[in-house]
Amino acid sequence: MSEEYMKINGENIWKAMEAEGIPMEQNPDKDTKNIPYNSEERMSMKERVSELIGKLEDGLKEIFDSDKYKNYLNTMAKFHNYSLNNSLLIHQQKPDATLVAGFNSWANNFERHVKKGEKGIKIIAPAPYTIKKEQQLIDLKTQQPIFNADGTPKTTEVEVKIPAFKVTTVFDVSQTYGKELPTLGVNELSQNVDRAKDFIESLKKISPVPIEFGETKGESKGFYSPTDQSITIKEGMSDAQTIKTMVHEISHAKLHNPEQMKEEGQQKSHGTIEMEAESVAYIVCQHFGIDTSDYSFGYIAGWSEGKGPEELRDSMQTIRDTAGEMINRVAGSMRAMEHARENALDENQIANPDPVSKGELSVAESKEDKASDTKSSEKADADRPATKETVKKDASKEERKSLKAKLSEKKKEVAKEKKDMTLTKEQNKVKGGAR
Repeated sequence: MSEEYMKINGENIWKAMEAEGIPMEQNPDKDTKNIPYNSEERMSMKERVSELIGKLEDGLKEIFDSDKYKNYLNTMAKFHNYSLNNSLLIHQQKPDATLVAGFNSWANNFERHVKKGEKGIKIIAPAPYTIKKEQQLIDLKTQQPIFNADGTPKTTEVEVKIPAFKVTTVFDVSQTYGKELPTLGVNELSQNVDRAKDFIESLKKISPVPIEFGETKGESKGFYSPTDQSITIKEGMSDAQTIKTMVHEISHAKLHNPEQMKEEGQQKSHGTIEMEAESVAYIVCQHFGIDTSDYSFGYIAGWSEGKGPEELRDSMQTIRDTAGEMINRVAGSMRAMEHARENALDENQIANPDPVSKGELSVAESKEDKASDTKSSEKADADRPATKETVKKDASKEERKSLKAKLSEKKKEVAKEKKDMTLTKEQNKVKGGAR
């Protein structure tokens, strides 16, 4: 790549860095003496990153038709914690990817190995490095510089972390073999009513405004009222449809409060507002396995026509951030509910054991107490010198044991007699009923 190419794409590179959560300096090559690769390698890395950024810009324009857009949202649903840039890069290179990790990460963390000949997926990863630099000392009380006797500023050497990034390679799970992966914990909520109800309760908790169920006008399944700051959801719908509508309206409440938009200087058309809310709902539902077959994005090509890359990117970033936050918060709330149920069940079992368990517990405790008493007695006797009194006590113990044995036998005989009598009565009843 030429220097001219780098100048043209430089701004996009820094924007990509910001999207990764890495604040970039205006002149990152200002002091690069401690970067762990030489200038030629640095330029090569920049060129590779620039190439990826160029693909991102082209790919962003290409996804806005019905089928491609839905497929891209599917990728975002699987990689909701990834940046907008990386989820787009994964989608471009392997749309069917479900779980990605680096070559060594698969081996070390999952005991899986990349198949021979598999082509990796290129994404952008942070690669900060540390340099040492002189920093002027500041008086903590006055916040003024400290000077030496000769009037020169007093300095100290400090380590400074310089943000940077690189192109790295990951592989999808389908490109690996080895140990079976643990369950990822995404339930098919549409097939599990109990978990769907947890989902609905979780959505109520994370909503920025109260949610109520009631009547809606016409064919509307729900609506968000900026005036009342409330959401109303139509009663009597299926769990899956209720969840879809709730996520859609919560997205409106989070993103499209007119007063908040005015304060932030945002101006969005009705089409943009609906596209963002519908896209968030699709991603969240798709992530949790709720049926999304009825979603249609046939209007998306018309919506995107005439919009520049920055406007498209802003909407996609908004969708990604909102959907990712909702997925994480819903999943956390549902896990908390599940743990609370498990804890309540355990406490109930401890407080109210069933009769058999309670009886077994009493017998076990009784045996343990007797064994403990016997051991304590035997130890005490072993430590005590043999006297006439201890001989008498030993004899007394034998008599007690004999008496207990006789008493136990007697109890068994009485129990057998009762059982025989009961059996005889039952037989007589059967005979009487047969006549």
